[in-house]
Amino acid sequence: AGAGVRVVDIAVDTAQPLSEEIGRHKIRRSSGNIAVEDALTPDEVVGAIEAGRRIADEEVDAGADLLIAGDMGIGNTTAATTLVAALTDTEPVEVVGRGTGIDDAGWARKTAAIRDALYRTRRLSADPIALLRICGGADLAAMTGFCAQAAVRRTPVLLDGAVVTSAALATERLAPGARQWWQAGHRSTEPVHSLALRHLELDPIVDLGMRLGEGSGALVALPVLRAAVATLASMATFTEAGVAGRSSED
Repeated sequence: AGAGVRVVDIAVDTAQPLSEEIGRHKIRRSSGNIAVEDALTPDEVVGAIEAGRRIADEEVDAGADLLIAGDMGIGNTTAATTLVAALTDTEPVEVVGRGTGIDDAGWARKTAAIRDALYRTRRLSADPIALLRICGGADLAAMTGFCAQAAVRRTPVLLDGAVVTSAALATERLAPGARQWWQAGHRSTEPVHSLALRHLELDPIVDLGMRLGEGSGALVALPVLRAAVATLASMATFTEAGVAGRSSED
């Protein structure tokens, strides 16, 4: 798609990142089990949000005119679903998806874990930072800071799937109006993604049943976005093209 790619280790469960640059913004290893404990400490959630803000600043300062966040993690649709359900006051059975393709027993365990995590977040739906700390994770908190700072820098963001969009929903609660700088790249198969998009009032550019994450859906939509920009910028009006008997308002 012609996009630059940057890999950042925010909370991979390893002591040794692939390189010093990749691990420069690392917050911790993994996260707490949200069914029974907080995902992050108060200092860690603030640190992760700030890391996301710094990353957005670094990319914009380096010349990026469009930003895409991608996620890579195991079990992250569980945290994302919990976050969206808490922010929208939705029952988990309505929005829990199959993630990496779990069976019925796995779906039941996932739903139970999300329900337990939601019980721990009761009465906190108006506090996105508390929700990120209790039922989110460092990756979600970093993407929240990333999306918020992109709006501050007046730089558009093309949202990816369920995980990224859950962080975007938290961002909109944290910084109302930030969504004016976003466009949804695609719609994933996770039910919670459609719920988050409705609350953000965003219509996806493509709807191809993709489920990989990692920024892939947004990258598929990127050429469509570029084509739209090129058409708006370069297409001649009827008047400019000299079409007889027509005007640009027709």
